[in-house]
Amino acid sequence: MSAVTTPSGPTIPRTLTYMPEEHVPVLAAELIDRAGPQEGDVVVDATFGAGGHARLIAERIGAEGTLICIDRDPAAEARFEEFAGEVTCRTRFIASRFDGALEQLAAEGVEADLVYFDFGVSSMQIDAWERGFSYSFDAPLDMRMDTRASLTAAEIVNEWPEQRLAEIIRSYGDERRARSIARQIVARRPMTRTSELVDAVRAGLPPAARFGRGNPAKRTFQAIRIAVNSELEALDAALPAAWDLLSIDGRLAAISFHSHEDRRVKRFIAGLARGCICPPELPVCRCGHEPEAEPLTRGGLAPSAGEVASNPRAGSAHLRVARKLDANNDMTDEEMS
Repeated sequence: MSAVTTPSGPTIPRTLTYMPEEHVPVLAAELIDRAGPQEGDVVVDATFGAGGHARLIAERIGAEGTLICIDRDPAAEARFEEFAGEVTCRTRFIASRFDGALEQLAAEGVEADLVYFDFGVSSMQIDAWERGFSYSFDAPLDMRMDTRASLTAAEIVNEWPEQRLAEIIRSYGDERRARSIARQIVARRPMTRTSELVDAVRAGLPPAARFGRGNPAKRTFQAIRIAVNSELEALDAALPAAWDLLSIDGRLAAISFHSHEDRRVKRFIAGLARGCICPPELPVCRCGHEPEAEPLTRGGLAPSAGEVASNPRAGSAHLRVARKLDANNDMTDEEMS
């Protein structure tokens, strides 16, 4: 099947200088166990990245299966071409943000047995230091997952009002000192480098917080990255689009790396798994509402201590999986009429 491409645009200013020898997918065994891909399944990998999860899925769906991979990052398409030549299942790549790609697949009439997400920034993007995702390297203020997009971290840092900066740093980064950090960012404009942003964050913190555990800029970088890429808006649109794409008994799986993502996934699944929606004061159910989902990972699954020890980036990950039910299966003819 042919790939779907997007318009060309600005490119990364420098070439990659470091890449880890092997990408290690997070919660891979748990994903396979709970999502249960089977021979011949149609599967959608909504966040292809380096293809770590996709390789494991491809092994299980076999030559009769179909794996549709989605990623907004142009660099992922090159990795997909290599991947597609190494697996036996049918493959397809869609170069797009996952919410739009899922809606496109629905319009084509695709039905999936499994749709899974690995949210957040990929290790490939973090390790490409020149893309500006990491606070550990001096690089241009970019942070775009799709390098053809127009909005960059530099625009947010240099042009957004102080109040708006403080709001995103607080809400997307859970940063208590968002206001003082935003004040320092505005005072130090213009900025073009990640090191300058790190310095601004440090200046906005009291001395005790500047040298505590971990890099003090972590939350601010997370917040700005989420804003650059509209990550939460895309997630909110993608979850219902993915659910609509599933056939009955199909599974939705999502790996999240921070509370904003995980809360959204949790609420989405909980809403679908709810049965009666009658007011609590009614003595008996009159709505007849049936659950649409069965949670397969109650409370979410975290990585084992061994996985975190070997791959520290897995430390904050949580996996949630749900199975799509036939809500009309137990309804009587009278109820269905």
